[in-house]
Amino acid sequence: MSEPGTTGERLSQKRVTWAELFFDLVFVFAVTEVSALLHHDHSWAGAGRALVIFIPIYWVWVGTSVLANTHDVDNPLNRLGIFAIGLCSLFMALATPGVYGDRGVLFGASYFAARILLAALVSRGRGLVLSPVSVALFVSGPLLLIGGFLDEPARVTVWAIAAFSDLATPALTRRWLVKVRFHPEHLPERFGLFLIIALGESIVAIGGPAASATDLKGAVVVAVAAAFVLACALWWVYFAFAADAVRHALETASVRADVVRRVLSYGHLSFIAAIIAVAVGMAEAMVRPGEHLHDGVAGLLFGGCALYFATFGYTRWQMFRKWSTTRLGAAAVVLALLPFAHLVPSLAALCALAAVAVGLNVVEHLVVSRAVRSEAAQS
Repeated sequence: MSEPGTTGERLSQKRVTWAELFFDLVFVFAVTEVSALLHHDHSWAGAGRALVIFIPIYWVWVGTSVLANTHDVDNPLNRLGIFAIGLCSLFMALATPGVYGDRGVLFGASYFAARILLAALVSRGRGLVLSPVSVALFVSGPLLLIGGFLDEPARVTVWAIAAFSDLATPALTRRWLVKVRFHPEHLPERFGLFLIIALGESIVAIGGPAASATDLKGAVVVAVAAAFVLACALWWVYFAFAADAVRHALETASVRADVVRRVLSYGHLSFIAAIIAVAVGMAEAMVRPGEHLHDGVAGLLFGGCALYFATFGYTRWQMFRKWSTTRLGAAAVVLALLPFAHLVPSLAALCALAAVAVGLNVVEHLVVSRAVRSEAAQS
């Protein structure tokens, strides 16, 4: 986060820089490593442990993106700073496979180093105020480092406290955040790009098992098609309908910090976590499309889709104080199908989810088209 009043001179023309796009490549790898962690343990405990690791990775990305939004970073010094934070994030990703083993210190130290760099770029030698950056520097950063030296379950407990600290800090420092001038074009684009990164993991989940198959049988080909349709439908729900709404909400909000905190930071954490869960479930389902899903895989696949759709209910309420009935309805349908998901072959489960997601998009297209025609007729 930046200090209030330090917005770059090019606020009115703020765009995502090439340095930021290069920085994002690290998080393509990081999302893959977090997904691999979830592949190894599909239980609730495994999902929780993966989330504890993903939150600090995500929060470093959020902090760097907000820095780029509130400062002019398109200069050599700031590019080098962003690349240095990228290196720290790369070390975090490298540590993820053994994060609960002998790489815990590397993970914690890399996070702490990223927080030091981010604080230095924000403060510019002027000193820090009580903000998400300073709290991360003095609380969650040291906790991540200390946790790396501990054995389980103490390590998980300390890291969970650090993750909760990161999540709670924007709400606790709202008085400072409301003074920050956020650019309404840049941040929605940044968070949309991270969503694309997560969706990219679903494409890897679809193609990887199929490409490694010794024989591309008909069931595998159909499963690839169904999973890809599902991924496209998940993209459509966000980018055809919601992306512009997020930008509009940020542009028109009386307090932009609340939209940044509630919709972008918190809401997109839920979106991205849901897509990662779906991607892991897809990868498992693609391996043996003719066999029934295990309970854990079904939970990731159907639970991830339900969480993704339901999160739109949360974000729409936060932006416009309106419920997204179509998307909450789709989430309810997916949850209703969950008890039966492990009773059918993986291929049937993928087709059912794809049908729900496509059906949601069709219904919303018809609703929007009807509203446009009605408005045109009244004018």
